[in-house]
Amino acid sequence: MNARTYGSLVEVFKGTLWEAELVKGLLSSAGVDAMIKDETLSAVTSPYAAMGGAVLVMVNKEEEVYAKQVVSRRKV
Repeated sequence: MNARTYGSLVEVFKGTLWEAELVKGLLSSAGVDAMIKDETLSAVTSPYAAMGGAVLVMVNKEEEVYAKQVVSRRKV
């Protein structure tokens, strides 16, 4: 995965909205603050619109290593 950095935020997961919400919850239960970013978001669409684009889970740069460990250990 080629992680991208957005200011102080770093991508730790990329997938569907459903998967991203589950990963965000997993990170939250591990004590990591996470947010969801829809790559297809425009000024007139909702971030939860099913446009077929990828949804990213972002965390603070300082929590990147731990967050990636949590994501990699998840059970599919």
